[in-house]
Amino acid sequence: MTSTAPEKAVPDTAPAPTSAVELSIGGMTCASCAARIEKKLNRMDGVTATVNFATEKAKVSYADGVEVTDLIATVEKTGYTAEEPPPPASGTADTSEGEATPAADGELLSLRQRLYVSLVLTVPVVLMAMVPALQFDNWQWLSLTLAAPVVVWGAFPFHRAAWTNARHGAATMDTLVSIGTLAALGWSVWALFWGHAGMPGMRHGFEFTISRGDGSSSIYLEAAAGVTAFILAGRYLEAKSKRKAGAALRALLELGAKDVAVLRGGKEVRIPVAQLAVGDRFVVRPGEKIATDGTVVEGASAVDASMLTGESVPVDVTVGDAVTGATVNAGGRLVVQATRIGTDTQLARMAKLVEDAQNGKAEVQRLADRISSVFVPVVILLALGTLLTWLFVTGDATAAFTAAVAVLIIACPCALGLATPTALMVGTGRGAQLGILIKGPEVLESTRRVDTVVLDKTGTVTTGRMQLQDVIPAPGVDKDELLRLAGALEHASEHPIAQAIAAGAAERVGSLPVPENFENVAGLGVQGVVDGHAVLVGREKLLKEWVIELPHELADAKAAAEAEGRTAVAVAWDGEARGVLTVADAVKETSAEAVAELRRLGLKPVLLTGDNQLVAESVARSVGIDEVIAEVLPEDKVDVVKRLQAEGRSVAMVGDGVNDAAALATADLGLAMGTGTDAAIEAGDLTLVRGDLRVAADAIRLSRKTLATIKGNLFWAFGYNVAALPLAAAGMLNPMIAGAAMAFSSVFVVTNSLRLRSFK
Repeated sequence: MTSTAPEKAVPDTAPAPTSAVELSIGGMTCASCAARIEKKLNRMDGVTATVNFATEKAKVSYADGVEVTDLIATVEKTGYTAEEPPPPASGTADTSEGEATPAADGELLSLRQRLYVSLVLTVPVVLMAMVPALQFDNWQWLSLTLAAPVVVWGAFPFHRAAWTNARHGAATMDTLVSIGTLAALGWSVWALFWGHAGMPGMRHGFEFTISRGDGSSSIYLEAAAGVTAFILAGRYLEAKSKRKAGAALRALLELGAKDVAVLRGGKEVRIPVAQLAVGDRFVVRPGEKIATDGTVVEGASAVDASMLTGESVPVDVTVGDAVTGATVNAGGRLVVQATRIGTDTQLARMAKLVEDAQNGKAEVQRLADRISSVFVPVVILLALGTLLTWLFVTGDATAAFTAAVAVLIIACPCALGLATPTALMVGTGRGAQLGILIKGPEVLESTRRVDTVVLDKTGTVTTGRMQLQDVIPAPGVDKDELLRLAGALEHASEHPIAQAIAAGAAERVGSLPVPENFENVAGLGVQGVVDGHAVLVGREKLLKEWVIELPHELADAKAAAEAEGRTAVAVAWDGEARGVLTVADAVKETSAEAVAELRRLGLKPVLLTGDNQLVAESVARSVGIDEVIAEVLPEDKVDVVKRLQAEGRSVAMVGDGVNDAAALATADLGLAMGTGTDAAIEAGDLTLVRGDLRVAADAIRLSRKTLATIKGNLFWAFGYNVAALPLAAAGMLNPMIAGAAMAFSSVFVVTNSLRLRSFK
């Protein structure tokens, strides 16, 4: 068993730019857009920029002599929009991070409108083209009336993006969609108005001979409208997912208290947290959140810091101890003096870590875009070559145009438009049945590469709740009696450890008596009278104050429990020590099986925790983990992930707490337990709804299987097009064979994707 202390990042010795700004970027349609803006900004002297497609923000550091207006102008020259967000209100944390802007809402609404209208118009076009019985006289003109708005208005975002990409010498999926749909529509318009396709009584026949077809009698409106509708559906779902990218930051900031009871002139005055100042003293009652970072100046209590630290063991605090904002007072009344407010608090710093991790995480460019960047120029060159060759050889402009446009039409990505969405739809649907939520196609590639899985301890490997473990009675003491008296006294306490003992006692012995003369002894335990017995429950020091010593049997049991990382509580009544109760965060029953399954997938498990070394090693041994990294502060978990990545490992992180959010975003693959906090869930790439660690292995296997299906779909989608391109270029492409081939490729892609439904 090895233990590795977290290393701090080595500071950069290069001179840093003197100013920094965050710009909101508009008009990006894919990860390649973000890469293009980033490249343009970084070419400016003294500028270092990182552009995040998911959050639509650019983090820019710049030297003296560079103005923000220069940065905005560079982005606009690249074909996109940029603006500087308004500054946050004075004295508060920057809550603008991750907020949905009106522009983002408008973009999503526009996509939804285009999708719904396009679907309504496309369905009858496809049905009329594919079902001959529905082809009435002049049906083709109705198809044109319905399909034209879809291709021109519905696909306008693709045409606009294709034009922007073309101006900068780039080609993406948008380019292929735009060219293919416009070529199909353009050819259909020509065939209807100047060819034979507009004749009354025209039908789509079925000839399976390979001969030069009469292009003037063929229309491809169903292909143009269908591709547009399918890809709009994919873009709409992607936009909804992308809009949630900043929710981790909002969830973090919303953890904090909204108002606070400040002491002014000896009286409590309720004010918004934003008005709190350093040095102010404020009251925190049991069950309330601590408003900001500070120091206890009055009172003693137990503080539940699990929402920030992830550790289930409460922290006892008294006068002089530091407390953290957003943690919960689980015990008595506290008076705290504020030491840090607004953006200086630990909560705000953790939000900043999540934000930086999301911005610094490289976005995986979509597979279709990468293939399209090569495929599209090749198709365009082939179409141009076909046109020139036919003109040179035959001198027939109509035949030359027919063959050239046929090349573009057969390259129209019908199956390609289905390749990723159908596999993702079936894969994510099956995942949802198994308790796995996959955020998007870019997540899937990460699952293939990971070789190390970092497991947060509390709430991931363990239950995250304190539970009664062992009951060790002194010789001659009945175990049930020990539980009954100790549980009754602890039931009157608000301390989390006391509540764990009370719950365990009630579960094992039934109803508990009501104590009398109950007293909470700050930092030591509780005392009172139960069924006529004077009972003490708490630390060994509490017993010593009543001149009660633990016999060696109980002292040995207490030492053994603490050596395993458990919390030992001593029990005495009527002047004698009667037993020891042990409390711990229990390991989930399925964790050992889950770790074994992760190993079978070729992953090396690492246990990461802020808990002490003894506890961490005890948990690791019980589930079969060899590598342990313990006593890590919440903000240092990111450093641990980065250090493992610097060692050449591809890291998956599994966690559930706010303190894990930044590490989840930094890791190559983040798996968030669905039973955890919203901040962790939104920062993760995969969400494990059931909170069972075995689902992590299922999630990785399903993601890898879905990625393999998408790649297979893409191969066959392009394969049909590539195989048919020579026939189109040679003028031997019968329109019906082309349509049948394209339909078959789509059916194959859908059928291949449906195989994911059988994943177990």
